[in-house]
Amino acid sequence: MPLWRLLQAVVLLGWATLARAQGYEDDMEDIEPSYVHAYYNEIPDGEMREAMPSSAPPTAAPSECTSIELSKWDKLFTMLENSQMKENMLLQYSDDIMKVELQALRSEMLQFVTRYGGSCAGAVESAGRRTGAQLDLRLEQGMELLRESAGQQHAQHEAALQQLLAASRSQTGRLAKLESACLSGKAGGGAGAGSGGGGGANDGKGFLSRHLMQATAAAAAAVSTSTEAGGVGHLEQTLERLTGEVRALREQMERQLQATPQNGLPAGCDSAVFIPMHSAETYAQLEQKNVQMSALTVCLWARPTQALNKTVLFSYGGAWNPVDVQLVLSGRGALFTVGGEAHLVEAAGVVEERRWTHLCGAWSSEQGLASLWVDGRQVASAPGVAEGNTIPGSGVLQLGQEGARQRRGARPLDSTALAMTAAAFTGKITGVNVWDRTLSQEEISHQAKRSGSTCGSLGNVVAWGVTKIALRGEAKLIY
Repeated sequence: MPLWRLLQAVVLLGWATLARAQGYEDDMEDIEPSYVHAYYNEIPDGEMREAMPSSAPPTAAPSECTSIELSKWDKLFTMLENSQMKENMLLQYSDDIMKVELQALRSEMLQFVTRYGGSCAGAVESAGRRTGAQLDLRLEQGMELLRESAGQQHAQHEAALQQLLAASRSQTGRLAKLESACLSGKAGGGAGAGSGGGGGANDGKGFLSRHLMQATAAAAAAVSTSTEAGGVGHLEQTLERLTGEVRALREQMERQLQATPQNGLPAGCDSAVFIPMHSAETYAQLEQKNVQMSALTVCLWARPTQALNKTVLFSYGGAWNPVDVQLVLSGRGALFTVGGEAHLVEAAGVVEERRWTHLCGAWSSEQGLASLWVDGRQVASAPGVAEGNTIPGSGVLQLGQEGARQRRGARPLDSTALAMTAAAFTGKITGVNVWDRTLSQEEISHQAKRSGSTCGSLGNVVAWGVTKIALRGEAKLIY
């Protein structure tokens, strides 16, 4: 019934609109539109005189039955008034129809709600109850799954923590063995070099072992507390805290292990030349093979006690040139020279005092390309260094002092002795090897490994541990 009423209202509204449009078109048929300029629509003066003659004598008033002839403008205004009245009537009629229909529709909707409201409310209430029951069931299932997952996670965390504790105990034992081995090795080295540094090592004995044992005990106590508390979140926080402590301890162990070889010998080398003081007569001399070389590579490990303005590590020369090939320290920098000090490659800030550093110098006569390597990295290179030269094989190779100079008859304080004393090296040198070719990057990186066990590969001109070493002055060979 409401739908039928609504359709009737729509049909009536459409009919009224069409009737209004048809009446407007009928009225407009009598109007002839003019598309000329506005001033052409003005009433001519003749028509104005006809409509309102000023000089004509007044005529008698027309009778009531006499029709008045209207002008075009009067007709136009009359049609406009009629169309406006029709439009207002149609709008009023449409408003009245819509009001009546809306009131009828409202009454019918109220009747519908009154008749069917009770059954709908019951259906909605029952649907809400069923939805609530399903939500409760799903929530209970989710909570059960969460409890199972929390239990499994708790068991996994406990197992992981037990493994962590076992690994910590194992590391404690290994670290204790490592410290005892390092201390015993350092004690042996101190016996060869002097007995001045044993007390400090004994004072620090077992520091990391004790620290690791304390961390292990703290971890066990934290696990016990977390288990008693029974909270998964508390256990996770404890595990995160213990992980951070173990990570910090591991970094400390790595630093300690990196520092331990600085006191001993690097790369598995079992001996080193120790030069305790600056002296023109304190150095080591090696007996190399008599090989003429158009290319060479020199590698060694050095731990300077003090790096002065010029400190000679390796020097090779003869009567033709006492400093033909050299590896020299200049403060914290390093230099590699071939054919004299005018032909060199150098790098700054690559050496530290009391720290083992691996140095290599490579040179080829073909293009005069020379390169300097520090700890397995190329830090400097230069072309045109002694290009086309050949290094004779009849020279003298020395460690810690410049090449063969005229020492015979020299007084201790003459200029030559003072210059050689200023260039003398103090510290330790090991792993000295010389090849009659240029090594590749992989070979030099292998020589620079601190964790090696064979002191690197042996050279074919000078081989550390095989080539005979002659000690001069206060130089010592330590193990």
